[in-house]
Amino acid sequence: MAYDNSLTIIGNATREPELRYTASGSAVCSFSVAWNRKDQEGADVASFFDVTCWRDLAEHVSESVTKGMRVIVYGRIEQESWTTDDGEKRNKIKVIADDVAPSLKWATASVTKGDTTTVIQADQREVPKKLPPEEPF
Repeated sequence: MAYDNSLTIIGNATREPELRYTASGSAVCSFSVAWNRKDQEGADVASFFDVTCWRDLAEHVSESVTKGMRVIVYGRIEQESWTTDDGEKRNKIKVIADDVAPSLKWATASVTKGDTTTVIQADQREVPKKLPPEEPF
């Protein structure tokens, strides 16, 4: 039996994406998204989600998403657990993005295909990457 915990969030980026690289050279980008809804009394309730993107998606998000931009995030949830210095157990839910896109409900977008012809190895060598068949836009 397969378990699937995928989700889609549509909301506004609440901070600029932060791009960094792991020791092995993999790109990782973090940002957060807020999603608003009305409670039973009609008051606004905001939910905030930390989003993590990896590799090519991380680099594309860091170049494309800005604070305040309405985005669609598709991914899966993960739970992080840790103990504070005071011995308190803490948990945090975050989203590991499989895809991020601009919402076109109140905006327009221009798409540019990214460079996927080479991959940077951990030793900083560029090697050819197998490309999928060309897809027309």
